[in-house]
Amino acid sequence: MRLSFREAGQGIPVVLLHAFPFSSAMWLGQREGLASRCRVITPDMRGFGGSQLGDDDPSMDVMADDVAELLDGEGIERAVIGGQSMGGYVAMAFCRRHPDRVQAVVLADTKAAPDSPEAAANRERTAQRVLSGGDLTDTIPNLVGPTTLTHRAMVLGRVRGLVQAAPPAAVAWALRAMAARPDSFDTLRALKIPALVLVGEEDELTPLTEAKAMTEAAPDSHLEVLPNAGHLSAIETPEAFNKAVAAFLAKL
Repeated sequence: MRLSFREAGQGIPVVLLHAFPFSSAMWLGQREGLASRCRVITPDMRGFGGSQLGDDDPSMDVMADDVAELLDGEGIERAVIGGQSMGGYVAMAFCRRHPDRVQAVVLADTKAAPDSPEAAANRERTAQRVLSGGDLTDTIPNLVGPTTLTHRAMVLGRVRGLVQAAPPAAVAWALRAMAARPDSFDTLRALKIPALVLVGEEDELTPLTEAKAMTEAAPDSHLEVLPNAGHLSAIETPEAFNKAVAAFLAKL
């Protein structure tokens, strides 16, 4: 699957994988804020943005292999692989399937634990609802922190627009892929590369406890808590997010 992508800057390649149910559009602040330090590559995962959905069964491994194919197409042997939320799941799958191609990993507002049976069943109900004409706007208050809900009307409007742009078939496919993902703690324990774990202070979907568990599992890891940010820290507080990533890259 040849993914569409947007990029900016030059230097060390940094691939940023978007959250659900967004597209590479969510990384505008990172393409602008990190381009002076690295080559920021932001793919549209299959079915989202400009990428086709294809006919593969839903799987994080399929999404990770899509990213490897993108790197092949760009002639990139190794890259920093980063992801937020769902993008973090894909990043961990990439580390498992293509470990020799990862220079370092950034895991933002995500978790290594698999879905509980209840969470997986809830994802399937949501997939069926969306395929039947429902939408995801009811999830927006959970995606951002109280600070954004109260004080960042423009950010909230942007998140709403991105959610509403998500194609139903891609939404259902991604939900089923997330529900089927495996436990990734062994993947983290096996890492031989530096890892940066980021979490919004106000993230209730993948809270600090999940971030700490990932940091403890990965041998060479560093945890940064981003103040006044919820689950979408890259969108809510892009300056703080970029500062943490830039400092991490400077040590590579």
